[in-house]
Amino acid sequence: MLKKLATFSKKFFFLDQEERDPVLHAEEVEALRLAFKSRYHSFKLLLAANNRILEGMADIERALQGNEPFSMSFVQTRCTAISVNVFRMINDMENIAPGKYTALKDSFVAIQKRIDTLLGARKQIADRRLVIPLESLSSKMIDLVGGKMANLGDIKNTLHMHVPDGFAITAAAHEMFMQADGLQREIDRLFQVAGSDEDRNLDLVSSQIRQLIMAAEVPEPIYLAVVEAYSRMKEAMDGQEIRMAVRSSAFGEDTENTSFAGQYRSELNVSFSQFFYYYKQVMASKYSVQAIAYKLSRGFRDEDIAMCVGCLAMIDAIAGGVIYTQNPLDNKDDAIYINSTWGLPKAVVDGNDLCDLFVVSRDDNLTIQRREVQNKGYQIVCLEGEGCIRTETDDVLAAKPSLTDAQVLDLADHAIRIEQFYETPQDIEWAIDIEGKVSILQSRPLQQLEAVLPGPDLDLKRFESSLLAEGGINASPGVASGKVFKVAKKVDILQFPEGAVLVVEQALPAWAPLVARAAAVVSEQGGFAGHLANVAREFGIPAVFGVKDAMGRLHNGDSVTVAADLGRVYLGNIGPLLEWTRPEPKLMLGSPIFELLKEVSRHIIPLHLLDPESRDFAPQNCGTFHDITRFIHEKSVLEMFSFGKDHHFSERSSKQLHYRVPMNWWILNLDDGFTHEIHGKYVKLEEIASIPMLAFWDGFAAIPWDGPPAMDGKGMTSIMFRSTMNTALVPGIKSKYADRNYFMISRNFCTLSSRLGYHFSTMEAMVSERSGENYLGFKFKGGAADFERCLGRVHFIRDILERYGFRATVNGDNLDARMEGHDMDYMIGRLKILGYLTLHTRQLDMIMGTSGLVTYYMNKLTKDIDSLLTEAP
Repeated sequence: MLKKLATFSKKFFFLDQEERDPVLHAEEVEALRLAFKSRYHSFKLLLAANNRILEGMADIERALQGNEPFSMSFVQTRCTAISVNVFRMINDMENIAPGKYTALKDSFVAIQKRIDTLLGARKQIADRRLVIPLESLSSKMIDLVGGKMANLGDIKNTLHMHVPDGFAITAAAHEMFMQADGLQREIDRLFQVAGSDEDRNLDLVSSQIRQLIMAAEVPEPIYLAVVEAYSRMKEAMDGQEIRMAVRSSAFGEDTENTSFAGQYRSELNVSFSQFFYYYKQVMASKYSVQAIAYKLSRGFRDEDIAMCVGCLAMIDAIAGGVIYTQNPLDNKDDAIYINSTWGLPKAVVDGNDLCDLFVVSRDDNLTIQRREVQNKGYQIVCLEGEGCIRTETDDVLAAKPSLTDAQVLDLADHAIRIEQFYETPQDIEWAIDIEGKVSILQSRPLQQLEAVLPGPDLDLKRFESSLLAEGGINASPGVASGKVFKVAKKVDILQFPEGAVLVVEQALPAWAPLVARAAAVVSEQGGFAGHLANVAREFGIPAVFGVKDAMGRLHNGDSVTVAADLGRVYLGNIGPLLEWTRPEPKLMLGSPIFELLKEVSRHIIPLHLLDPESRDFAPQNCGTFHDITRFIHEKSVLEMFSFGKDHHFSERSSKQLHYRVPMNWWILNLDDGFTHEIHGKYVKLEEIASIPMLAFWDGFAAIPWDGPPAMDGKGMTSIMFRSTMNTALVPGIKSKYADRNYFMISRNFCTLSSRLGYHFSTMEAMVSERSGENYLGFKFKGGAADFERCLGRVHFIRDILERYGFRATVNGDNLDARMEGHDMDYMIGRLKILGYLTLHTRQLDMIMGTSGLVTYYMNKLTKDIDSLLTEAP
């Protein structure tokens, strides 16, 4: 065994080979210099394009984590930028190796076509009916009438609960309305003129679009279909005029992850003479400021949302509200929460006033376990003619419960039946008329949060001196701090700063655009069943409602800590409370734009061409843009490196590194990587001027390698087996792998392709005093042991690199690590780490089945690296 190792070392580290180039005439030399200069220019452009592509891919991968909102413009710009730079790489490769890799363009065209098909896809509406009566609806028709009306169809026609008579104006009608007289084209133009999603003036573009819609004529087929549907309702009521509730039922609304709570318009108690005016108002509300802002933050394109409209006979309610079939703040609490007030449920969902709360236990028999009766000073009622009004409630009635016990239990029974039908907790809007009949007005999936308890050491008494307000309602749990910013009118929205604590008098849906930008929300009025509370929970923003005199007690600019779970507001930043954290919601997951980006990314990011020595490593096998860039990067390095040899041009031939003795490393000077022109076949380390190469070599040579680790019997067996299966891995056999260690360098740039023993690695670095241009990439693959041990080593190296600030990913037994944007000294230190690991992780795959040895080498390598980083430059 020792003899074999000695033979390996001799073959690997020492090589002496005489090469003699033919004599070239001066004009031939000059022509070759110009040709090399042109190719080197293309090579630099290729590398720059490759880095832009990697940055674009990293942006997409970060977006697909779902943590931050992104818009369709993000998808389009990243895809376009990556596509453009891939095409540039193909053209640069053609300049480096003319006519050699023409099949790359065919692969590019095929991939681009698949991406264009995805980006250009539009949902087709198969059912062209314009109006459908409620008795014909079900949840199977969501794509035709929207979630709100489709669910009401289930409740009326399958569960046989009372739902007011009515009809839905469909997605086909929305399409017809928007296409008439070029309305949609004009809206698209206004969005384009207004700029990107992030920069446009939402107030201006919203106002312009809504005015266009209100000025448009309702197409005659829609008009006639609505008149016919209303006439049938009127006939069923013995010719009596019917007041209508005209409500949005848009695509994406009232779904599990996106409620669009309060973002669209609903008009109540509408006479048919005014119906089409209010129909257009609802249609226009798709483009309200709050709806546009919500849509962008939740990953919807304009074309993803068809504004269907629900039209229901108006209920003149004596009481109404919202039922949560389980606790929205604690997914382990299955009690039923009934929020109720006098008059229409609008007062509850709009957050205008406090409301009663009844909590019903599901034990063997439904039992009212808690009552919280508020003084309900106002209610919303129908006007005798048309419309609604917020009016004072009689003092005696205001203090009374808005529901009897029998009504509470009846509502709880309705709630359980609806929840069982949908097999998920529900958020239900209801009303009770003067005859005591319960009507269901809406049902949607309820978003539930996991309760997070404070740490055992949290002592609230320590902070009592800082307490500003208490007794509020936990509308959305969590703790956050920020500076107070009070909003009293819509113009205040324009001045609202990012990360401030939003303080308002009423928890109105109009404040929803600010929620995503706020650290927390505090309101004097409202409850946890309102639209704004729903939005706050969706965005994971702490919210406390029902805080008396919040507008007077909290002052603009003061730093406060909002502890929603406690219903309290403290002065200052209370550190121990801020440690009471909960997971941030992934807002984009499942949204149309997220799903589109995920589909598109499958043609961009996956890497299938992993092994350059495989016969499948070919242009025609590039299935993604990443495959194309990987192939081009690999072949461009080889083409540049072989230029001098292929053209018998010693000036641009690689030089063998002489480090004490000639070594099995070759270096190609791209530009100014040597201190002076080298005429012989060797270059000494002191003649190298490349900053990144020297840093890498410092780490490589700093600490002598201890030799192969002691291996167990399984480790030895796996190496013997792999060597038998692939003789190219056996050091004593002549192979094309034998000369795979080479640098291409300039003063600030270095690329390395290396084979040490049984593994392969590549490194590419740009290091200068311009931090913004600095980057470092490292790839590692292979090993002599079985796949599981090779994979163990890859994860071992990844853990070390991540410890020292690299972003590292593993795909099979391939490791890909990267960093950028740091100063020169930091980058030099990280290059030393790569140099050290390149040598000292040799054959560590053999011991990856022995946990004790893995721990030993992890401690040894990190100790060595720490000592490298503390050495003076």
